Amino acid sequence: MDWDKLRSFHAAAETGSLTAAGERLKISQSAVSRQISALEAGIGVPLFQRHARGLVLTDAGIKLHAATAEMARAASVAGTIIKDAKDTPQGDLVITAPIAFGSTWLIDRLQKFTDLYPQIHLHLYLDDREYDLLKLEAECAIRLWAADKADLIQRKLMSVNTSLYASPDYLEKNGMPEKPQDLDDHRIIVYGEQISPMHIANWAQRVGRDDLPPRAASLTVNNVIGMVRAAEAGLGVADLPDYMIPRDSNLVKVLPEMKGPHFELFFIYPSDLRKSNRIAAFRDFLTQELATFPQSEN
Repeated sequence: MDWDKLRSFHAAAETGSLTAAGERLKISQSAVSRQISALEAGIGVPLFQRHARGLVLTDAGIKLHAATAEMARAASVAGTIIKDAKDTPQGDLVITAPIAFGSTWLIDRLQKFTDLYPQIHLHLYLDDREYDLLKLEAECAIRLWAADKADLIQRKLMSVNTSLYASPDYLEKNGMPEKPQDLDDHRIIVYGEQISPMHIANWAQRVGRDDLPPRAASLTVNNVIGMVRAAEAGLGVADLPDYMIPRDSNLVKVLPEMKGPHFELFFIYPSDLRKSNRIAAFRDFLTQELATFPQSEN
């Protein structure tokens, strides 16, 4: 089968739209339509049902999509092998990282990496959801949870501790909790993106409740930076990573003798890319930078 036709089919199957498929492939919608029609004519069965809401795969289309997904991944892996054929690390590197870690700790250090490796062009996706590395949605990931697939390689980077924080103004108005049960009378800020494993950090809702239901949240925020800003604005008590609280912050630890959930930070990439010199360069850079990161901040 003609790979160009299969590539157009795969893009349409992934996006559910001829227009979006054309945008992904950087060709016209009509070119995508012609290639899919030629593919359907060649195999003698329809691959899509056309609906007002978009394209829906037929049974034959579902089976072919499973095959083209593997072909697309193999083509992507081949492309990365070509990128790494030269001794000097170069080319695009697609990275995903949690919003809070990526936009604070990581961003501040990327200039140093680009100075070391000027021929590597970084594409950084900050998102608390999990990108599928085996489908090469990203080539490597920094995550606050371990990989659960055998075809992924992971290296622990550091431990992340969390504590409860609130602003001085909030505590002056509402009092400093002396024991976990006192949080029943306080406003609680929680992480609200349930599709991410990070939602288990909502310790402020649970501590001191034993078998009772969690405390109701007064504010739900879908990223940790927003939680920090909300706590600084005096909106309540939040469970936050210690490394995100600078020494000059006005935030105060609440119940400082108690520690919140503990996370491990991992660097993860597909085993197919184990020989990538771009990934090795970024992995080693992270390891070296974190080795000098003050323990009092993580």
